[in-house]
Amino acid sequence: MADLADDLSTSLGARVSKAETDRVMYARDLWLRHHIDVRAGDIAQHKPAAIVWPRSTEEVAAIVARCAEEGTPLVPFGAGSGVCGGVLPDPRAIVLDLKRMSAVRSLRREMPSVDVEAGALGIRFEEDLQAQGLTLGHFPSSILCSTVGGWVAARSAGQCSGYYGKIEDMVVSLECVVGRGEIVQLKRRITGPDLTPIVTGSEGVLGVVTSAELRLHPKPTKLAFTSYAFPTTEAGWEAMREMFQAGLRPAVCRLYDAFDSFIARRGSVRGQRKGSSPGASASSLAKSTKDAALRLLLRAPSVMNRLIDAVGDRAFGGAMMVLVLEGDASRHAEDLARIRHVAARYEGRDLGEAPARRWYEHRYSVSYRLAPVFMAGAFSDTLEVAAPWSRLGELYREVRRAMGKHVFVMAHLSHAYPDGCSIYFTFAGSAPTREASLALYDSTWRDALEAVVRAGGTISHHHGVGRSKAPRLGSELGLGVEVVRSLMRVFDPAAIFNPGNLLPPVAPRRPAHDRPVPDVTKPRFDDSSLLVEAHGATSLKALEELAHSRGLTLRLPATEETVASFLARGAPGAPDPWEDPVDHLVAGFTARLASGEQLVVHPGPRRAVGPDLYALFAGLSERVGVIESAALRLHRTGLAAHPLACAVPRDPAIGAAERLLIEAVVKETKGTRFQS
Repeated sequence: MADLADDLSTSLGARVSKAETDRVMYARDLWLRHHIDVRAGDIAQHKPAAIVWPRSTEEVAAIVARCAEEGTPLVPFGAGSGVCGGVLPDPRAIVLDLKRMSAVRSLRREMPSVDVEAGALGIRFEEDLQAQGLTLGHFPSSILCSTVGGWVAARSAGQCSGYYGKIEDMVVSLECVVGRGEIVQLKRRITGPDLTPIVTGSEGVLGVVTSAELRLHPKPTKLAFTSYAFPTTEAGWEAMREMFQAGLRPAVCRLYDAFDSFIARRGSVRGQRKGSSPGASASSLAKSTKDAALRLLLRAPSVMNRLIDAVGDRAFGGAMMVLVLEGDASRHAEDLARIRHVAARYEGRDLGEAPARRWYEHRYSVSYRLAPVFMAGAFSDTLEVAAPWSRLGELYREVRRAMGKHVFVMAHLSHAYPDGCSIYFTFAGSAPTREASLALYDSTWRDALEAVVRAGGTISHHHGVGRSKAPRLGSELGLGVEVVRSLMRVFDPAAIFNPGNLLPPVAPRRPAHDRPVPDVTKPRFDDSSLLVEAHGATSLKALEELAHSRGLTLRLPATEETVASFLARGAPGAPDPWEDPVDHLVAGFTARLASGEQLVVHPGPRRAVGPDLYALFAGLSERVGVIESAALRLHRTGLAAHPLACAVPRDPAIGAAERLLIEAVVKETKGTRFQS
């Protein structure tokens, strides 16, 4: 390994380091479980052999080729801000830090779009765009310490996803280094075939993303702010549901449950002032006392959780919603009036602009509020999950109940869509020793993820899977785990890319969601989520007639073509996803693979649990398998979101390298018997 690192430096002129300090710095990401060890003085248990900083795609390709030849693990690295254990190298591994590759290669104002290298730091990239009157519209809380490549790898969501969508909605094309050093350009297509959803969210196990062409928007000239208080959290999310199903697209729509809202209204606790003063000793004593009280409180969290539940939402002033509107300022007044009307239907009390403006001014500070908890001797973490609207209440209650036995928990809802929403749980706990803290942390996560699966949710909406959620991935994706393994054999035949990440160890497979596959001999309507699960043999015309009888529409061609055939052709004539990136046609599906096995992906809004396996069936003319049923989006008659202008090509030509990769994927997935 030492020879390979030295050779990379000599033959490529790449910057390579084997220094102890660098190896410590690149031993992990920000998985909060590690912080418990760090606090105990155990800084780095997984130091890599070396770190390499390439300057070009060609250098990356040469490094990948050498690592594949030697069988050396290679771990792509952006800014290390992931919180799921996606970076955990072994002593043989080379970490590939892409931050020296941060250039904007081209800016196409006619689309508009930008081709930017994967190492570009988020905040600097966005500021440069805004200086030119443009915006990506992607504002994750980690924007100060995350990169474009990291966003793509983890299927990231930004705070303004209600208008601009998630990162996968912004990808026009991806440049990747795969296999044994091959460079391939993958392009997004509406009617397929399209491998960009396979690489997006793959968390470094399929290759190295070296650049991305991303869709842009005009920088908004004016923002609009509004806020509401709802009597209950449920009333608040019902208002959110109605807003998005009515075609409203507030860039930010965040609903804090009653206790989280109570804390937000009181403001954050101020830190100790710098410098000495006559009251410094008293202040230190007060802080020590407060830290001790916090630790004691968190060692009996169930008492606090039960008290909050018993007191009820109204006692804390209800749930608070903050909204920010971007886009065309000429529509803000109309949209605010429509929001006000919906909120009133659910007893929403108008709080004016102030709470939303206050949130906006401090929108990136949330990532820095966990450190004081660790400094006080406790621990804290977050869990972002999602479910269709019809299952959201069960998801909220089940996860709070499961986590509440171990830790103190509160939540907010954000990243809403017409068919469902994400819930972001924040929790804190304490134990007297490191070993006890780790055991408590692990049991909290285990019970929480089991509750998510039991409630019919997805275990990740935008943080990814990493190693923290991998043990439960099989319960959500079932056969899908083995399908991802088959993709890895195509993209990474030498098995060098980020080994140990994303997928659980090989083990007996469990059914997806631990739930039986629904009987869709007759279409099953989910009126709350505006979804219909239909058999693949159902004609679009018959399905539209059933939807119309309920005051709904599919907005699809009302022909005798079957659902399965229509999706296999890439759904030509369906609503253009570039015009409304928040809305997707297919929320879930079942497919019969060439092996005869059934792949089940239950409905869920915009999951981030690895590659999007629907891409294996959309536009591939049943070459991988046949869609047996699909959960399709319904729309209320006459209601639609304002279309977003976009000149991005809908179905660009397939390049030679991309075609070879598509053919290899088809051959591998068709030829694999996953049960063997």
